[in-house]
Amino acid sequence: MTEANSPPTLVIPQLIVGLGNPEPKYDKTRHNIGFDAVDALARHNHIAWSENRRFQAWLGEGQGSHPDKLRLLKPLTYMNRSGQAIRAATDWYKLPPESVLIVYDDMDLPLGRLRLRLSGSAGGHNGMKSAIAHLGTQNFPRLRIGIGKSGTDKDSISHVLGKFSPQETQLMSEVLQLVVDAVELSLKQGVAKAMSLYNSRTVEVSP
Repeated sequence: MTEANSPPTLVIPQLIVGLGNPEPKYDKTRHNIGFDAVDALARHNHIAWSENRRFQAWLGEGQGSHPDKLRLLKPLTYMNRSGQAIRAATDWYKLPPESVLIVYDDMDLPLGRLRLRLSGSAGGHNGMKSAIAHLGTQNFPRLRIGIGKSGTDKDSISHVLGKFSPQETQLMSEVLQLVVDAVELSLKQGVAKAMSLYNSRTVEVSP
């Protein structure tokens, strides 16, 4: 049976990971939008963060509006070693990889778009390369947040480590609300359902 005509798998995330870099100089950069996304989820569900040295990460645990405990994770291992923290958490909680939803930035998606998938390659993203290596599989859900490509005047590294313009910041606050809505639906009805509703949504840049 091909993926196209097989029934969608019911995947309910049990651990939601935002990818980013931990130092203050990386705050609010494009590469840290994964951190911003789980911060928004924490606020929405009134979940506080605490440092977990076992995982080398910030951990948020709470109920929110969900019947099951919601766990949020921000690795403190730096982007290229994100998988270490993710694997430590999945081992501790005995979670299968497919129950881990990872949220991160994607230059191949334009600003204002997000894309949920149940599996896939790293697509050149070092944080995802590390996650795939440590989890030993590509079969886990991920939510990519578009940060757009760099202009001709700067290289990719400067672009991803740069901050959003005031206009982009306003746009991204709306995108983060979409992310919260998409993740909340994933937690209630599964990732496939959220994919069907949110992968086609676009937040437009204001003129």
